[in-house]
Amino acid sequence: MTNLMNPGLTQFARKLRRNSSDVEQLLWSNLRNKNLQNLKFRRQQPIGNFIADFVCFEKRVVVELDGSQHAGSKKDLLRDKWFNQHGFQVLRFWNNEVFENLDGVLEKIMEVCVSGHPPPTPPLREGS
Repeated sequence: MTNLMNPGLTQFARKLRRNSSDVEQLLWSNLRNKNLQNLKFRRQQPIGNFIADFVCFEKRVVVELDGSQHAGSKKDLLRDKWFNQHGFQVLRFWNNEVFENLDGVLEKIMEVCVSGHPPPTPPLREGS
């Protein structure tokens, strides 16, 4: 099994957790402590060479919050592709969507996590 943790990002992830934006704090207050369908989420979690805003490892779902700087981002497309190739489903929400429709955002996250659809299977790697 591939190690998806990158110890070099751990310190940076801790800094991001300490300096969360208002929108991250709002969503985290609803995801933390298994508040959503008893699912365990982590925030600012290193996975591979990336830091996911939020992740539920059990359901292999990554939740990303995007501000206007992410509009049309090729980096985000590459990042999503990497997550998908490693068996994660990525949900992206605009910051204003979280502020204006938090219930809808939480409903979508819950729907994907509890839909019963198995997460994508990561591709086999040579030598695995």
